[in-house]
Amino acid sequence: MLDKLKNVENRYQEVGQKLMDPTVISDNEQYKNLMKEYKNLTPLVEKYQEYCKAKASLQEAQELLEEGGLDKDFKEMVQEQLEESKQQAESCAEQLKILLLPKDPNDDKNVIVEIRGGAGGEEAALFANSLFRMYTMYAEGRGWKIEVMNQNSTELGGIKEISFMINGEGAYSRLKYESGVHRVQRVPETESAGRVHTSTVTVAILPEVEDVEIEINPGDLQIDVYRASGAGGQHVNKTESAVRITHLPTGTVVECQDERSQYKNKDRAMKILRSKIYEQKQREQDAQIASDRRSQVGTGDRSERIRTYNYPQGRLTDHRIGLTLYRLDSILNGDLDEVIDALITFEQTEKLKAQQE
Repeated sequence: MLDKLKNVENRYQEVGQKLMDPTVISDNEQYKNLMKEYKNLTPLVEKYQEYCKAKASLQEAQELLEEGGLDKDFKEMVQEQLEESKQQAESCAEQLKILLLPKDPNDDKNVIVEIRGGAGGEEAALFANSLFRMYTMYAEGRGWKIEVMNQNSTELGGIKEISFMINGEGAYSRLKYESGVHRVQRVPETESAGRVHTSTVTVAILPEVEDVEIEINPGDLQIDVYRASGAGGQHVNKTESAVRITHLPTGTVVECQDERSQYKNKDRAMKILRSKIYEQKQREQDAQIASDRRSQVGTGDRSERIRTYNYPQGRLTDHRIGLTLYRLDSILNGDLDEVIDALITFEQTEKLKAQQE
């Protein structure tokens, strides 16, 4: 591990030197790629340097104690330094193991979120709206930007389906665990007898994919335009601005009608389509690597029930890691970090175990 870390530190210094080279600065693409690499290496190198400092302090204390001849007070101080340095070195070593785990190449990407009402009719649509609000508030709390790409609402204020993009640093690294079936248990407003109903909503988290990452043959696309439905006044009836794109080889269909411009809707629909095809290819690759699948949470089958939101008890349960929290209100108001942090910790632990097997 230490040899690998030394090589990483050398590469970090090499990249730092290149970033000061005028020829690199003038090459936007090269400069952008090197800056990204430098930024990704920084936490690892800083932790490695902290580890080296702690080890040096530990060695210095050990040598002083071995020399002997210390007065009582100074010996106690050196002993204290030795214990502190030892603990710090051990802590840094554990953190370095986590930082050295293979990184998901999509972690730094923006995400496209798709929410669809499942079983439960209007109640599922209303909960889909609650989840959209939850993710919106979480994103706003982290300083991320939200852009709605397509939305199909119900008359009672629910959402049949919605696609939106979240732009922000590390968005995919935290939200990727949200993919799956979210189950809600609550008394619907329309239920006079006060019985608790169970409904489901499906969430899909797709990393935003650049044109260069996945090639789509224009000949494989069927593009239809039609008049948008929903709010929009006279524009809805007069302009064929909504776009539906079908990828014929896979049968993937994407619709976008939120913009007044047909060009903008087509551009947004293509973004969603690229991400969907990319995700499909990823799932096929993951299915072939069973050991990796065991150590992952949140990137599995969309039909997997991942979480239950129980309103009468104010309880949230994440079934993948057995986490139960009794603060449903704050979670639905965007306070998701405790849940996501627990999922990240679980996945890191499983990957460390897999490395040791």
